[in-house]
Amino acid sequence: MDKDEDRTTHYQEGSLTLPGTVMLGTGVMIGAGIFALTGQMAQMTGVLFPLAFLAAAVIVAFSAYSYIKISNAYPSAGGIGMYLHKAYGDRLPTAFNALLMYFSMVIAQSFLARTFGAYTMQLFGGDESGMMVPVLGVSLILAAFLVNLSGNRLIQGVASFIGVLKIAGILIFGVVGIWIADSLSVDFSNPGEAGTVGNFLGATALGILAFKGFTTITNSGSEVKDPKRNVGRAIVISIAACVVIYTLVGFAVASNLSLAEIIETRDYSLAAAARPALGEYGVWFTVAIAMMATAGGILASIFAVSRMLAMLTEMKLVPHSHFGMPGSIQKHTLVYTVVLGLVLTAFFDLSRIAALGIVFYLIMDIAIHWGVIRYLREDIEARAWVPVTAIVLDLLALGGFVWVKLNADPFVIGVAVVAMMIIAVVEQIFLKKTSGIKPPGSEHPHSHHH
Repeated sequence: MDKDEDRTTHYQEGSLTLPGTVMLGTGVMIGAGIFALTGQMAQMTGVLFPLAFLAAAVIVAFSAYSYIKISNAYPSAGGIGMYLHKAYGDRLPTAFNALLMYFSMVIAQSFLARTFGAYTMQLFGGDESGMMVPVLGVSLILAAFLVNLSGNRLIQGVASFIGVLKIAGILIFGVVGIWIADSLSVDFSNPGEAGTVGNFLGATALGILAFKGFTTITNSGSEVKDPKRNVGRAIVISIAACVVIYTLVGFAVASNLSLAEIIETRDYSLAAAARPALGEYGVWFTVAIAMMATAGGILASIFAVSRMLAMLTEMKLVPHSHFGMPGSIQKHTLVYTVVLGLVLTAFFDLSRIAALGIVFYLIMDIAIHWGVIRYLREDIEARAWVPVTAIVLDLLALGGFVWVKLNADPFVIGVAVVAMMIIAVVEQIFLKKTSGIKPPGSEHPHSHHH
C-alpha cells in the first residue's frame, strides 16, 4: 500500500438513517450523563439537581443552533474539526479547539468506562479494594475497540440495539421509581449552602456533559442520509428525548434516596435508588441497563472520536506518526484514542475525569460560537443573538464550575490549565513547521484568509 493511499479515510455516504443517527446521539448522551452525573450534580447543588439538568438543557439548546446551522451548510464526517476550520482556517484556534474537543470526547469514554465498573461492582457488593472499577473499565474499552475494528454496519446495528434496550430500561426505571416512591415532592425550598448560585451553575456545567453527545451527530454529517434536513432534526429529537428521560430519572432518584445517600452513592446512584424501591431485582435491572448504556456509549464514542482525529490528521492540523502500524489513518487514530482512554480510566477517578471533560468542552464550544459570529454568520445565515446568548450561558456555567472546583479540588483545574498550555505550545510549533508544506487544496472554498 503506498503512502498517499494510506493517508485517506474511508466513509460510506448515506449509510446512516435518521432513526440510526438519533440512536447514535442519544446513545452517547444517555450513556455518560445519567448514570454517574446525577450523584455528582446532587453533591454540588443539593436537591436542586433536577433543575440543574433543565438549566443544562436550555444552554445546550442555544448551543445546538450554531452546530445545526454549520452542519446544514457543510455536512461533513469531521464535524467539529471541519466547523472550526471553516471559521478559523489553518490556524492555531482550529487545531487547539479541535484537540480540546477530541480530548473531551476521550475523557467521556473514560468516564463511561469507570461508570461501567462502578455499576457492575454493585452486583458483587461494591468495590472495597478500589481496584476492580478501573480493571473493568479498561476491559470494556478494549472490547469496544475490537467491535470498532469490524466496520460501520455492525457498529450501527449494535449501537441501535443497545440504545433501544437502554432507553426503554431507563424509562421503566424512571416511571416505576416515581410510581413506588412514598411521595413525589422534592423539597426545593431549603437547599442551604449547596443552593448558592456558583454551586448551581457548577452542577449545570456537569449537566451539559450529559447532553454534549449531540455533537456526535454532527461528526457523522456526511454519512447521514439527506444530511441538510436530518442532522438538525436528529439533534433536536435527541436533546428533547434526553430532557424527558433525565427529568424522570432525576425525580425518581430524588424520591427514593435522601440527599446524603445520593451523594454517598454518587458513582452508582441509580442502582442505589433502585434498592429501596425494587429490592435486589431492581439493582440487577438497573446495573444491566447501566452496563448496556455505558458499553453502547463507548462504542459510539470511539467511532466518532477516531473519525475526528483522522480528519484533523488529513487536514495536516495535528502531528501524525504511524508507529509502524499498517492500515488507514482512521485505524491509527482509533488506536491512539483507545490507548489514551485506557490511561485515563486506569488513573483518574470519576469526578476528576468529568471536571477535565467539562472545562475542555465548554472552551471549545465558546470558540465555535465565536467563529460563527465573527466569520461564518453570512455564509450560514445565522442570527447573531443566538450564539451570543450561547457564549454568555457557557461562560456562566464554566465560571461557576471552575469556582466550585477551585474551592474543592484545585488540582484538577491545574491539570486542565497545564494540559491546555501544552496543547497550545505543541500545536503552535507543529503549525509553524508545516506552514510551508500545506497539501494542495487544503484551503476550503469558504475558509477565511485572516
